[in-house]
Amino acid sequence: MQRNQLSKLSNTATRIVAGDDKTTYDRTSIALHWLTAVLVLTQFVLAQVWGFAPRPTKHLLIVAHMSFGILLTAVLLLRVLWRLSPGHQTRPASTGWIELAAKAVHYLLYALLISVAVLGFVLRWSGNESMSFFGLPIKPPFAPFSKPAHHNVGEAHELAGWAIIVLAALHAAAALFHHFFLRDNVLVRMLPILKKR
Repeated sequence: MQRNQLSKLSNTATRIVAGDDKTTYDRTSIALHWLTAVLVLTQFVLAQVWGFAPRPTKHLLIVAHMSFGILLTAVLLLRVLWRLSPGHQTRPASTGWIELAAKAVHYLLYALLISVAVLGFVLRWSGNESMSFFGLPIKPPFAPFSKPAHHNVGEAHELAGWAIIVLAALHAAAALFHHFFLRDNVLVRMLPILKKR
């Protein structure tokens, strides 16, 4: 038996002994998923409320939005690396077109999250302004864009943000539909505490 096959067999045996049949995500995947959800909602709320805030508060909200955006970018990178590393894949909850639809939504969410993060950096820097990570400035690595180009980046950033919120809401609604109407374990995979109740 090859070394790789022995390693896979050992991983499988360990998971079975631990009572993990790959139907739920590991703790790190679950933590990163919910951290992403909290950061996305925080980012959305901050972007919606700073327009109503007076000048000093508005600046603080914008700095918080940039800071949490940088954290979200780091969490996304960690999620991708964790998901691609061996032993962290989970079997699909469904088969057929439902599995394909679920994968498509996940990939689209990842693509949008990465896009909105990149656009956030470009938006700030294209206006010849530093990013701020809790007060620590990150200077622009390139020359400012023209005003129309800078405006277009802002529009794209906002559009991608709204697309994430809409898609995430549909994603959450689908998980709740699975849990309460289809009564399967789709939501339990990401919220194992529900299994114990």
